[in-house]
Amino acid sequence: MTTVKAEVTSPRHKQREGRGFSRSELKEAGSDRTEALRLKIPFDEKRKTVHAENVEALKAFLSANRPPPKPNAGKSERKRKAKR
Repeated sequence: MTTVKAEVTSPRHKQREGRGFSRSELKEAGSDRTEALRLKIPFDEKRKTVHAENVEALKAFLSANRPPPKPNAGKSERKRKAKR
């Protein structure tokens, strides 16, 4: 499994590797803290900034590594299983 790293801008306007993604970046990418922890995405509770590059990196990572949703058994499926 690949990993994704957060990048932040230092006060001197240099890019460096950050400790993790902010909650706002996860929210904009369509994820939350629990999913990030489950997928082993680094999460930094102290950060409050949002960088567009990080959001794009998160979206790309999530689209490639999210497990497919589990099919929900509908009413008819439950009835069939109950009759067996």
